[in-house]
Amino acid sequence: MEKKQFPLFVLIVVSVLLGVILTQMFTGYTFMDILPSRFNGSETNKFSLFSITPIKHSKHLMVSAFIDHRINKAIRVISIIRRDSLQPLYCIYCNNDDNCQTAEAEVQIHSDHFGFPYAASDVLCDGAHTQDAAFVSISTSRNISAIYSEDLLPIKNTVTRESFKFNFSVCISNLFGSYNNVLQFVQTMEMYKLLGVQHVVIYNTSCGPDLEKLLQHYKKEGILEIVPWPIDHFLNPSKGWNFVEHGGDLHYYGQLVNLNECIYRNMYQSKYVLLNDIDEIIMPYKHANLPLLMEDLQQEHRDVGVFLIENHIFPKTQFEETGRFNRSEWRGIPGINIMEHIYREPDRKNVFNPRKLIINPRSVIQTSVHSTLQQYGDVYYVPFDVSHIVHVRVPLQGHLTKEQLAVDTRVWDFEQELISNVDKTLQASDLLKITD
Repeated sequence: MEKKQFPLFVLIVVSVLLGVILTQMFTGYTFMDILPSRFNGSETNKFSLFSITPIKHSKHLMVSAFIDHRINKAIRVISIIRRDSLQPLYCIYCNNDDNCQTAEAEVQIHSDHFGFPYAASDVLCDGAHTQDAAFVSISTSRNISAIYSEDLLPIKNTVTRESFKFNFSVCISNLFGSYNNVLQFVQTMEMYKLLGVQHVVIYNTSCGPDLEKLLQHYKKEGILEIVPWPIDHFLNPSKGWNFVEHGGDLHYYGQLVNLNECIYRNMYQSKYVLLNDIDEIIMPYKHANLPLLMEDLQQEHRDVGVFLIENHIFPKTQFEETGRFNRSEWRGIPGINIMEHIYREPDRKNVFNPRKLIINPRSVIQTSVHSTLQQYGDVYYVPFDVSHIVHVRVPLQGHLTKEQLAVDTRVWDFEQELISNVDKTLQASDLLKITD
C-alpha cells in the first residue's frame, strides 16, 4: 500500500509550533507573551519560574527588580555580575501601556565577594519616569527595539508603605546539597513562631525528601515563602566562602545575592527583617519575645536601623546529661535535637565573633553576611546578655570539656509549647506517627 505524504507546508507549521513551545518552556517568554502571564498580580507566579534570568550576550545574570524610593525612585535590579567581564549595560523599562524607555545602567558590584569571579551586584536604572515602570530588562544594547527579544522582570516596591503586613520576617539564604536536617529546622521554625516571627523566606536549591515535606507544610500554613534558587543550572556555585580554599564561581551558592534580594523583597512587607542561617536562632534573653526586645532597643536607639547580634556555638557533640529531651518520638526524625544541647562555647578574646543582623530593611542599601555594607542611620552592637544567637552545630573549640562550657537553657523556657507544636507540625507533615 502506498504511504500518504504530508504536504511540506504542514511539516513546516508543525516544526515552527514545536519550536515556539520548546523555546517558551526552556528560555522564557518574549515581550508580547509575557504580559498576560507574568504580570497578573500573582506574586508567587512572578517568581516561581524566573528567579534567575541570564542577561543575553553577556556572562551576567539578573534576579529581581525594585523601585528604590530612597534614590530618586530609580530601578534597582539585584544581579550577579562576572567581575572580569564588565561591559556597557542598559536598562529598558516599560509601563503597563507598553511605553518603553532606555537608560544607561550603573553597575555596583558589592565589595564583599571573597575573591569569587561572580559577585552580588546592583544594576541601577536612573532615567525619566522610572517610578511609572512595571517591568524592566537589562540589555547589552540601548536600542529600544531590543525589548522584544529580552526577558523581562516585574518591578516590585512601586508603592511605599508605613504599615506592614508582618512585624518580623526571617531571611534564610539558601538550601543546597540535599539538606535534610528536619528536626533542627522544625524546632527553629516553631521557636521563631513563639518569639513573634510571622514570615520566613527561604531560597531553595535542593533539599532532602523529608525536609521537602516540612517546607510544603509551612508553605501551606502561610508562614513560609519558598523562592526556587536553581543557581547550579547557571553557574558552578561554591559550597564555601573562600575562593582560594573552596573554588567555584560564586560565594556559598549565592548567599549574598539571596540576603540582599530578601531585604528588598520585604522592604514594605515587614517592619523588621532577621538575616541569619537555617541553624541559628536570634534569641532574646531579657525579653519574652522579639517584639518586646525591639521595642526597647528601638526606643533607646532611635537612629539605629541595623542591630548586630553575637553568634554563640552550642556544640552538637555535648549532650544534656539527664536525657530529659531525648524523646523516643523524635528518634526517627533526621537531624539535630537542639533541646539536648545546652552547653555553650566561651568567647575567645583573640578571635572575631561573627554576628548576624536584625534590620529595618528601609535603612539598608547593601548587606554582607555579618554586617551591612551600606546603610542609612546608625549600627548598634546588641549586648550578649540582651540577645545572642543559639547556634547548635559542630564545635569550633572541640578540645574543651563539658566543664569548660557554659550552661545555657534558654530554649527550655519554651519547652511545653515548643514540644507540642513540633509534634503537631511533624504529624501534619506526615513525618511523625503517634501511636496510643
